[in-house]
Amino acid sequence: MQPLMERITGALAAVRNPRTGADVMAAEQVRDIATTRDGKVRLTLLLAPEDDATLVRDVRQAIEALEGVSDVRVDVRDPAQSDPTPARRAPATPAPNMNQPKAPAAGGMGRALPVMDATPQKAPPKVPDPVQYPNLGRIIAISSGKGGVGKSTVAVNLAISLAKAGKRVGIMDADIYGPNMPLMLGVDAAPAVRDEKIIPLEAHGIKVISLGFLIEKDQPAIWRGPIVMKIITQFLRDVNWGQLDYFLVDMPPGTGDAQLSLVQATQVHGAVVVTTPQQVAVGDALRGVKMFERTAVPVLGIVENMSYFENPETGKPIALFGSGGGERLAAECDLPLLGQVPIDPRIQEGGDTGRPIVSAEPESKAAKAFSAIADRVMQRVAERYG
Repeated sequence: MQPLMERITGALAAVRNPRTGADVMAAEQVRDIATTRDGKVRLTLLLAPEDDATLVRDVRQAIEALEGVSDVRVDVRDPAQSDPTPARRAPATPAPNMNQPKAPAAGGMGRALPVMDATPQKAPPKVPDPVQYPNLGRIIAISSGKGGVGKSTVAVNLAISLAKAGKRVGIMDADIYGPNMPLMLGVDAAPAVRDEKIIPLEAHGIKVISLGFLIEKDQPAIWRGPIVMKIITQFLRDVNWGQLDYFLVDMPPGTGDAQLSLVQATQVHGAVVVTTPQQVAVGDALRGVKMFERTAVPVLGIVENMSYFENPETGKPIALFGSGGGERLAAECDLPLLGQVPIDPRIQEGGDTGRPIVSAEPESKAAKAFSAIADRVMQRVAERYG
């Protein structure tokens, strides 16, 4: 049987808007489809005032008829009040603007570049004040400028190292576009709900919540900023974390919706930025540091992952990906280098089997490096907050 998401999109492709004759998928009237493991489906339907309201019924019935669907919720929105981006997209050939200079075409062959309109824009809506969650302890974001640098690996092993140091630790998988915590921690089950609170799963001495526990493995998270904000807020507010000392948040790579949603949702006490020695990774990590600085989140320091590979015969380090990137970034940003983690095949193996190296090989150099980084993080937090 096809995955549920594919069957939903197929069913909706057969639902046509009587006014336009186009199906709701091709017309992009359906947005933000989400499913849970127990068959609950939620989506947004863009319904213009001139559209027939029976389209909502048709969409709901098309999904309810699918095997495995237990509940359907259709959120109806006016297209004029939904994502405004398409309406603001510049035309391929911008109209002349007498008050702005024309952008030159490259070599006389390219299109003119759109010129930003100087007309004053409406003030953005006021962002609500962040909510305090004192039971979560110190909230630490683990971030990176780009993917593939081992950010989630650092987050998991740092969390376990803090727990081994006697701290009460929770970790939230905020990488909603690629939730890896279920695989890396070896836990994969739908969390229970008790007294209207989600009960986090536990592994290796830490509590964990991830979108990966709630959706099908093959479901793509094609969600916009407001949905991202709702998920992060729910994981902060509606999960029964108990009393924690440290709450780590594994962020998606980059400087996008999830990062902004987190700092708007609650007070983030610090950030740890992960990079590798390559210059391209360092450049992206620098943008991550600047993003946290602009949102008033103190950066605790830099972690350089995949720093070197130790020759098993001679014990000498081999810089497979260059060297000094983390040190240069730390010096440029006037931040401490919290630690350098060597390349060790057991790190990758542990991440694939749910046995992080700090738990599986505590005497390895990589595990000791993570433990030292945890000590530095606790020291930095104590220096700032006591």
